[in-house]
Amino acid sequence: MATAERTATTNWEGDLAHGNGILSFASGATGDLPVTWASRTSRSEGRTSPEELVAAAHASCFAMALSHGLTEAGHRPDSLAVSATVTLDMDAGPKVSSSAISVEGRVPGIDESQFKELADEAGAGCPIGGALKGNVGITVDAKLVS
Repeated sequence: MATAERTATTNWEGDLAHGNGILSFASGATGDLPVTWASRTSRSEGRTSPEELVAAAHASCFAMALSHGLTEAGHRPDSLAVSATVTLDMDAGPKVSSSAISVEGRVPGIDESQFKELADEAGAGCPIGGALKGNVGITVDAKLVS
């Protein structure tokens, strides 16, 4: 299988506290995104941050991994609502300290215990989770909904 490479670029102007950047995805999947230090540490005001981008990557990767794991176990999901909250800890340096995954799933024919087990496996097994593992605390909160 071929290796997949994806590219994003940021053009930054000014110093850290007062400057700003424009983030672009080579895929064209979204328009340019503004990024500032303030969007990381205090207020987003319509701008993104590296932590929000990591959260987006982790949530989407986890959703794919859990969907696959559930299907392989014979329980094709109807839907998975996944969110990830990535924390930037200013006391540690600054340092990204955690990624908390929350998932609510509509999955026919599965019990809560098996759903939680497969969600935990997806948390450890998705490629973004694997990249974070050992550097960032990862938690998974999984709930079945009807």
